[in-house]
Amino acid sequence: MKYQWLVIALALAAGLFARYIMDSNDPEVAREPYYPMNYLESGTEVIDLFAPEDNRIRLVYFGYTQCPDICPTSLAVLSAALKATPQQQRDKLWPIFISLDPARDTADKTAQYTAYFDAEITGATGTVQQIKALADTYGVLYIKNELKNSEIKYVIDHNSYFYFLKPTGELIKKLPHMASPAQLIATIPIIISATTK
Repeated sequence: MKYQWLVIALALAAGLFARYIMDSNDPEVAREPYYPMNYLESGTEVIDLFAPEDNRIRLVYFGYTQCPDICPTSLAVLSAALKATPQQQRDKLWPIFISLDPARDTADKTAQYTAYFDAEITGATGTVQQIKALADTYGVLYIKNELKNSEIKYVIDHNSYFYFLKPTGELIKKLPHMASPAQLIATIPIIISATTK
C-alpha cells in the first residue's frame, strides 16, 4: 500500500515538473518578474515611491500617455498648481504621474510625457502586477477597452483623482478631477502644514 502512495506522489511530482517545463517553453505564457509595487521606473532610474528617507508628500495621479482628454487636463492643472505654490512648499511635495498602461508606456516615454507639462512631475511606470497592486491599494478603477479599426487599438477608461500620500504610502486625501487648479492650490498648503509638523 505504501508503494502505491509513493508511485502516486512521484507521478504527481513528474506531472508538475513536466507542466513547468512546458510552460517555460511556451511563449504564450506571460511572465513578469515580481517587484514590490513601490519600485517603479522613470526614465533611466528606478524610484522608490515609499522611500523612507524621502519625507516629501507624494501627490500622485494615475493615467496614461495616450489618454485623449482627462490626463492632459489633469497634468496641466497639476502643473499650474505647482507653479502657484511657493518654492518652500513645493520642496515638500513630490508630484508623480503613474501610468495605467505599462504595455505601451515605457519608463522613457512616461518621463518624457510628464516633462512636457512640468519638469518637477515624475513620470513612472511598472509591471502590470505593480500597477494593479497600486490601483487596488488606492481604489483606482480602470479598464482596457478595445477600439476596432483604430490605430491606437485601445483606450484605458479610468477614474480621475489626485492622491496625497505620506512617504509610507498611507493615503492622506484624494481630490477628484478638476478643470481649474484652484482647489489643488488651496489644498496643497493645508496638507503640507498638517503632515510635516
